[in-house]
Amino acid sequence: MTKKIDKKIVKTEVVNKPEAEPPAPALATTGNVVQMHEKLERPAMLAGETYKIKTPQSEHALYVTINDIVLNPGTEHELRRPFEIFINSKNMDHFQWIVALTRIMSAVFRKGGDVTFLVEEMRSVFDPRGGYFKGGGRFMPSLVAEIGDALEEHLRRIGILKGDGLDEGRRKYIDEKRRAYQSLAGADAVDGFPDGAGLCGKCYVKAVVPIDNCLTCLNCGESKCG
Repeated sequence: MTKKIDKKIVKTEVVNKPEAEPPAPALATTGNVVQMHEKLERPAMLAGETYKIKTPQSEHALYVTINDIVLNPGTEHELRRPFEIFINSKNMDHFQWIVALTRIMSAVFRKGGDVTFLVEEMRSVFDPRGGYFKGGGRFMPSLVAEIGDALEEHLRRIGILKGDGLDEGRRKYIDEKRRAYQSLAGADAVDGFPDGAGLCGKCYVKAVVPIDNCLTCLNCGESKCG
C-alpha cells in the first residue's frame, strides 16, 4: 500500500539500524599482556640476526636474516619472538622456492604459538641428490635442513629453545663415556667426537659409538637400548 506525502520532508532516519561490528583486534591480549597475533602491525624497525650458510653444493653463500619483535617491552612479560625471515644469495637457482618458503615461515611466525616445530619439519627434508657434511661432522640432508639449523640457533639465541635436550645427569654420563671410550680405544677426536664414529639418525652427527655393548650417540644421547 502506498502513502502520499503531503508535507515537506525535514528529517530522515533509518529504522532498526543494525549495530556496527566491532573492529578486529590488532593484538591478542591476556589481561594486559600482549601475545603474538597475526594482525599485529609491523613496527617501523625490527632487530634481528643474519646467519651465513655456505654449502659444497654452491659457490655462493646464503644469508638467512630473521627479524624479531619485542612484546611487552620494559615489563616482566617482555618477550622476543621471530616476526619475519628473509634469505638472500647470488645463486638464483633456488629463488622461487626460497621466496615461497620465507613467506610461509613468516606467516607462521606471525600467527603466534609454538613455532619450534618448524625446526624438525625442515630437518626432515632430504635432497634426492644427496646431502653433505658441514663443520663438526654434522650431516645435512638438504639445504632446507640447514636453514632449519639456522632457525634453531636463532630460537636458542632469543630464549625460545633452551639447552640441548639432555638433563644434567645424562650430559655428565655422556661426557664420561666419551672420555672413557677415547681412552680405551685410543681413538683420536674429530671435532670433539671419536674418529670412526657412526652417523646418528637423530641429530645427524658422526658421534655414535658402542658404549656398554650399546650404540650410543655422544652428541645427543640417542641410544639403541633406550
